[in-house]
Amino acid sequence: MSTTPNPQASDHPAATQAPSCKLSASPHDAPPSPAGKRPAPPCTLVIFGAGGDLTKRLLMPALYNLAVDGLLDGAMKIIGVNHGERETSEWREDLHKSLQQFAADKASTFHAGKLDDHAWNWVAQRLEYKAGEFETDDIFTKLKQELEQSPGSNVIFYLAVSSRFFKPIVEHLGKAGLLKEGEGGSGGFRRIVIEKPFGTDLASARDLNAHILSYAKESQVYRIDHFLGKDTVQSILAVRFANALFEPIWRREYIDSVQITAAETIGVEGRGKFYEQTGAFRDMVPNHLFQLLGMVAMEPPNSFDAEAVRDKKAEIFDAIQPLTPDDVVFGQYEKGPAGVGYREEPNVAPGSTTETYAAARVFVENWRWAGVPFYLRTGKRLAARRTEISVQLKPVPFLLFRDTPVDALTPNVLTLRIDPAHGTSFDFNVKTPGPVMQVGGVQSSFDYADFFAERANVGYETLLYDCMLGDATLFQRADSIETSWCAADDVLHPKSGGALPVHGYAAGSEGPAQADALLARDGHAWRPLQQHAVEKK
Repeated sequence: MSTTPNPQASDHPAATQAPSCKLSASPHDAPPSPAGKRPAPPCTLVIFGAGGDLTKRLLMPALYNLAVDGLLDGAMKIIGVNHGERETSEWREDLHKSLQQFAADKASTFHAGKLDDHAWNWVAQRLEYKAGEFETDDIFTKLKQELEQSPGSNVIFYLAVSSRFFKPIVEHLGKAGLLKEGEGGSGGFRRIVIEKPFGTDLASARDLNAHILSYAKESQVYRIDHFLGKDTVQSILAVRFANALFEPIWRREYIDSVQITAAETIGVEGRGKFYEQTGAFRDMVPNHLFQLLGMVAMEPPNSFDAEAVRDKKAEIFDAIQPLTPDDVVFGQYEKGPAGVGYREEPNVAPGSTTETYAAARVFVENWRWAGVPFYLRTGKRLAARRTEISVQLKPVPFLLFRDTPVDALTPNVLTLRIDPAHGTSFDFNVKTPGPVMQVGGVQSSFDYADFFAERANVGYETLLYDCMLGDATLFQRADSIETSWCAADDVLHPKSGGALPVHGYAAGSEGPAQADALLARDGHAWRPLQQHAVEKK
């Protein structure tokens, strides 16, 4: 999330050699950088897991979009490492076909329409494929030999692989000397990007952190959470800190409760084997939803410097009251209007007790938020796809309206819509037309599409660009990872009573009834997934 402008545009150096596949347009000149944006420094991006879904669906579309915007240096190289022998031209063509398919699919996050051949060719000529096993020395020796041809070069190692490979890859990189940076700033940087899941509980996260930090410095490690790459998530800080309307009331004296929702209509989509080992709580709560909570609840930093922002978020995670089994509800979708039940999905055990839905009541014990409940929920096969944050203000006194036909006022709720709709809405009260003082609820809304041109964005563009610049604002630190898992550990490993019960809910519904009861005991209710007071069509 770089905030340092540099008005200098950059011309990309000429390519050193044309690739083996036919390129229809000259790849030498990339589009100029946007005003106030500097291109990333020259670097080599090494992607472990080059043949995987993450590389095809997210990393390559993000790199393509960065190239379109002129934010990549002409000296950049992209080395893909994966199991299995194949030619670079074959890998390049496979990526090209995937990009074309995603660009044409309006349901895809990468809905660019027709690819820009000039931008694609510019990226394609920088692609190189290397076959190798992630747990043997051979590929790391080859990488070292190639990188030594450019002494002092900048290198990013991206681990787009299963979490079981995190330790061995980092260990081999360290032992091969590939993580050693130049002394006194004379050499290039060496950075590691690690995807989630970063551990499966507190003990495993601590163990993984300790292992990684025995080979690399904390400043070299970029633990990625793709939720933080979304413009609408980053906009939370802008809404809070750039508007005098909100910050004065952003505290327990005025805010009644906060709801954070990440609901999906899809099921496990053939990922039953992964989901059986993970479940909704591990997959979403201590990372994605806690990150959103941190953005909403953090104190104002003195600047947007990476450590200033991350320090404030770390304070919030440290202040989260550890969850107990009474604070959490698990659910599992059963056969319903939206399809089959979870247990009928491929690679799922017939008697599985893995949760596909998780709801939690969270309290942040500090001066700003003490006593304010944060309600978190996430689930699959729900009634609607919706990722949003709803901040409900406390009610006003009813005394003024005691002689009017007003039983209750519509709560004032500020909703930050993250996905799939992008924008903000506010529910408030007005007098309805007529001679009688009668109050009705209305909604004012803002949609990004009404003010800004739509751009194809998969959420990784900002994260990759920031990593190249060395801006770690949107990446997680070791301490924040561990305090997040610490807050959730009693749910994952209950000290008494055994594992949490998993309640059924019909596929296509709002979730299990027990999640409604979790809020009802506080006098609250979930915001409906399918209907809001007013929604712009």
